[in-house]
Amino acid sequence: MMDREQALLLVKEQITEHRYTHTLGVTDTAITLAKRYGADVKKAEMAAIFHDYAKFRSKEEMAAIIRQQKMDPQLLSFNSELWHAPVGAYLVHKEAGIEDEEILDAIRYHTSGRVGMTLLEKVIYVADYIEPGRHFPGVEEVRELAEEDLDKALIQSLKNTIQFLMKRDQPVFPDTFHTYNNLVSSQKEKEMS
Repeated sequence: MMDREQALLLVKEQITEHRYTHTLGVTDTAITLAKRYGADVKKAEMAAIFHDYAKFRSKEEMAAIIRQQKMDPQLLSFNSELWHAPVGAYLVHKEAGIEDEEILDAIRYHTSGRVGMTLLEKVIYVADYIEPGRHFPGVEEVRELAEEDLDKALIQSLKNTIQFLMKRDQPVFPDTFHTYNNLVSSQKEKEMS
């Protein structure tokens, strides 16, 4: 597997200085969460470093890749903010040579989530949401939840995201709703057993 310094050099060429600072925050947070919850620390580090690899590609390039690679065509009907995750997984594989599917999936689903998220995917989603540079209503609550229960932190971050989009009359990507519903149902089953 590529080492941290090589990975950071590749990513630094693709993103702004501000986004690079965010990436370092996500990486440190992902390592902490991976250690806390028993995820593979090296994979968490790599997925976090590369999670925003495609963030600054043009909308035209991302839309073309979504079409060419036969990704979920629904993506094109939703906010382009979602696109850099699946496109990023594709480009990280193609340009950086990362072949580990767990790492690529953690990148692929860090904006939308998905039903049946792996531990690594949850770590990257939550780390991206709570990294120290993030300041917005609700982030502190998710940080506190992440100390105790990764699933509860993930549920709250999804709930915050869905409410944020709804308040702005923006559509919510179906996978995000399905992820939320799936996690809430699983949480209720856990509490009842």
